[in-house]
Amino acid sequence: MRIGVPREVLEGEARVAITPESAVQLQKLGHSCLIEAGAGARAGFADADYAAAGVEVVKTAAALWKGSDIVAKVRQPNDTELKRLQEGQTLISFFGPVGNDAAMERARKSGASVIAMEMIPRISRAQKMDALSSMANIAGYRAVIEAGNNFGRFFTGQITAAGKVPPARVLVIGAGVAGLAAIGTSTSLGAVTLAFDVRPEVAEQVESMGAEFVYLDFSEDAQDGAATGGYASVSSPEFREAQLAKFRELAPDIDIVITTALIPNREAPELWTEDMVKAMKSGSVIVDLAAEKGGNCKLTVKDEKIVTENGVTIVGYTDFPSRMAAQASSLYATNIRHLLSDLTPEKDGEVRHDMEDDVIRGATIVHKGEITYPPPPPKVQAIAAKPKQSAAAPTAEEVRAQEAAAFKAQTKRQVTLLGASAAAMLIVGAVAPVSFLQHFIVFVLAIFVGFQVIWGVAHSLHTPLMAVTNAISSIIILGALMQIGSGSYLVILLSSLAVFMAGVNIFGGFLVTRRMLAMFRKS
Repeated sequence: MRIGVPREVLEGEARVAITPESAVQLQKLGHSCLIEAGAGARAGFADADYAAAGVEVVKTAAALWKGSDIVAKVRQPNDTELKRLQEGQTLISFFGPVGNDAAMERARKSGASVIAMEMIPRISRAQKMDALSSMANIAGYRAVIEAGNNFGRFFTGQITAAGKVPPARVLVIGAGVAGLAAIGTSTSLGAVTLAFDVRPEVAEQVESMGAEFVYLDFSEDAQDGAATGGYASVSSPEFREAQLAKFRELAPDIDIVITTALIPNREAPELWTEDMVKAMKSGSVIVDLAAEKGGNCKLTVKDEKIVTENGVTIVGYTDFPSRMAAQASSLYATNIRHLLSDLTPEKDGEVRHDMEDDVIRGATIVHKGEITYPPPPPKVQAIAAKPKQSAAAPTAEEVRAQEAAAFKAQTKRQVTLLGASAAAMLIVGAVAPVSFLQHFIVFVLAIFVGFQVIWGVAHSLHTPLMAVTNAISSIIILGALMQIGSGSYLVILLSSLAVFMAGVNIFGGFLVTRRMLAMFRKS
């Protein structure tokens, strides 16, 4: 198949759907690649770079669309591009199918198939194709950089000879992909970072990144905002009021607010109201990543930066990934490549549009003269069902009773084992010669000491420190060394073998550990 990539026509869009590196990988799948002249220039990829990677450079967009079996784009196609669709052709692009019935109908009439990148289902197998997450990751990072560019102070606190500088206080609303990227960037810059999400299960993730999760005084069931597909869902009116009350309480102390809250197929929820903006200090910054869907902040103006009367800067840009065009193009091109890899399972250059595949079916909105949007829910859900709540927690008396019963059972087992061992020792001592009994006692003690040493190592350490744990297990070498001086040739031989094998375990264990640590050492 011939994969064509036109130059993006939307004003200010600098991304491109394939890079020279991804083009090489696509050719390994049996495809040939075409690109419109200058398509990658704004992302830093020259036509010569594509030509060197075996990509045919086409002078005009019309010629590229006409000569391509598959067209890969970034932005939603405009009317001119929709007119260029041909029967049997496949368009892979962001498409915006929600409320875009006219565009889907035009694509249907053309006989082409359309795969919308924003419709890739959020399941584990599709993560490598999830362009929304790739772009959200960049947007979250860039939002903090943009906030810093408009914020007149340090992010991190400092104590200098000239005085003390307090750290900036940053609030990130929404802990999805963009929110987590913003949290990571903010904490790495030294800001005191707070984060809120309607899904309480992400609190541990937020706190592991060094931020403080903002909890509400609200019941867990009412706060559960997780929806199928890995996105947040609509909250109840009661929860929304509690949420807004908490934000009003935080607003006077927050320097930077980054909002990322979106609900699929809906306008962005209003979370930062006008009175909250007025309560913020002069010089504060709000970066609204939901501006394209109406904004989480009441005063956000799409694609503009405004300054309110009380000196708060509100950034409503919608092109954050495009502001990092080279990195964004590289990630998006990788998403496209993985999708085409699934569409070309035999790596023979032939596309097999399998509508039984969860990922391909979920992303396909037009196919074989039919509009296939909306897709059925994927067979595999992104979020597992919540475990059933256990019965009431046991009381302190019940816990003590359980511990006592467990202690008695363990003591009974130990006494039984000791009794059996003593009986076995008496039987062996009665029938075996004295010389054998000495070796047997050392053997039993070596096993006992080795078991106790290994059993004392915490289970959590066995995986990361497995090699060192193996070395510790070579405590048996002590027993072997004690027996090497025995007069019996058989005992000497067995002891020597034990020393040799234990030595291999010791030195091999530390060698493996050294190699494991070297993997994490910076070059």
